[in-house]
Amino acid sequence: MKTLPSGFRPEVGLVLGSGLGGLAERIRTVRSVPYARIPGFRATGVSGHSGRLVLGHFAGKRVAALCGRIHYYEGHSMERVIFPVRALAKLGVSSLILTAAVGSLRPDLRPGSLVAVRDHINFMGRNPLRGPRPFGPDRGFVDLGECYSKRILGILSRSARSLGMTLRSGVYAASSGPSYETPAEAAAFRLLGGDVAGMSVVPEAVAARAAGLEVAAVCLVTNFAGGAGGRRLRHEDVTRMADLHGGKLVSLLEKTVRGL
Repeated sequence: MKTLPSGFRPEVGLVLGSGLGGLAERIRTVRSVPYARIPGFRATGVSGHSGRLVLGHFAGKRVAALCGRIHYYEGHSMERVIFPVRALAKLGVSSLILTAAVGSLRPDLRPGSLVAVRDHINFMGRNPLRGPRPFGPDRGFVDLGECYSKRILGILSRSARSLGMTLRSGVYAASSGPSYETPAEAAAFRLLGGDVAGMSVVPEAVAARAAGLEVAAVCLVTNFAGGAGGRRLRHEDVTRMADLHGGKLVSLLEKTVRGL
């Protein structure tokens, strides 16, 4: 990739979700490139996603940060959705930390809570590995028994404790969106073991594991799913909550990346 500066090989990949792009301001930037200028990437079409690849130094590590993501619900193919993560793998990252804003499926996970993903349920109706496999014909048959790294989850937990933060772990229920969950859907997700609900993370996590990366995901709860919050939910409410509480997620990621 011509975007890569000479002699710079990133160690850690970061994907910054809705309203969580503030972390990019903490990166000592070597190069920042809009997605529209990178072959194979697509410009983001959702507010709260700036759509830039930032290469630089963060928390003592060389990082490649995807500031915003494209989503399956925007009409892109699943292969296009996971292309940026596959590009990070080609750039040389060995670990990937995903972030996202999510809806809570549990009354005790209130807006502002941080949740480390320990597992997921894919309700998106599509496996992201269906189709061409750039990392080898057998890499689609990836074992997802530990999709989310227990090692990084441990670092996240220790980092949260040292910062005096409460970090829960939970199961991410992924749907294709873009409409939010109905009350019945939220109840079904909860019955099947889901703790939070969202419209991303899972394709990227699966693609990263297929590429041999160590994966973690941390989510910021911005709302209750399925109308449980008692008010009409809008995307601007999600980004507003992410802006309000995103600072603690940035602090947690900084501590965690330093410990990788």
